[in-house]
Amino acid sequence: MQTYNCLIVDDEPPAREILKRYVEKTPMLHLAGEFINGFEVITFLHNQNVDLIFLDIQMPQLNGLELLRSLANPPKVIFTTAFEHHAFESYELDAVDYLLKPIKFERFIKAINKAIPSKEAEQPDRVPNEKSAGWAENFLYFRSERKMVKVILHDILYIESLKDYVKIVTDKEQVITKYSMTAIEAMLPAKQFLRTHRSYLVALDKINSFSTTYIEVLNIEIPVGRLYQREVIKILSQ
Repeated sequence: MQTYNCLIVDDEPPAREILKRYVEKTPMLHLAGEFINGFEVITFLHNQNVDLIFLDIQMPQLNGLELLRSLANPPKVIFTTAFEHHAFESYELDAVDYLLKPIKFERFIKAINKAIPSKEAEQPDRVPNEKSAGWAENFLYFRSERKMVKVILHDILYIESLKDYVKIVTDKEQVITKYSMTAIEAMLPAKQFLRTHRSYLVALDKINSFSTTYIEVLNIEIPVGRLYQREVIKILSQ
């Protein structure tokens, strides 16, 4: 099995210990170092090859966002933070994922799967089925009503923007969480979800019918925005 060198960068010892335990439980990862500030990381990267950084955002002197901007050829980065409001900026910097503390191991593994695709994920024509090993881990956690709620991606019908929040509608429940549509879209598999409107993302496999102005999901009409019409028709007509 190929192994990948990773770094943990966080000024809080408890946060580093949790990530170290998770890395030790993940055979494909090798912990190449841990640091409490960004300046140490810059020096380390001048001499060592690193594949992945688990990077806290709120750190003294040089925060995680500033560190990533300072790197000419950065490794893949997974942000680890207690604050949601940096999510949009992190995805603008091409971060692989954005983990909110306290981080669950299942969510950690989900981020690793995004950072280090499996052989199946590298074959775009293969679609995993429910019995495949990867499908069971195809979920995300979202903070809603003071707790972290697990959402199975295959259960999502559509996602609707509510200004500073989004409503994730599944066949079982509705989860309201504080994210922008841009951040949510970046977290989801592009081949499973379609942006139909500035306020809507729709699960492709849940679409019953469509026209140039709306998409129907379980008798619910989802609007198709004028700016999205061409791409929507193109994808759904294939």
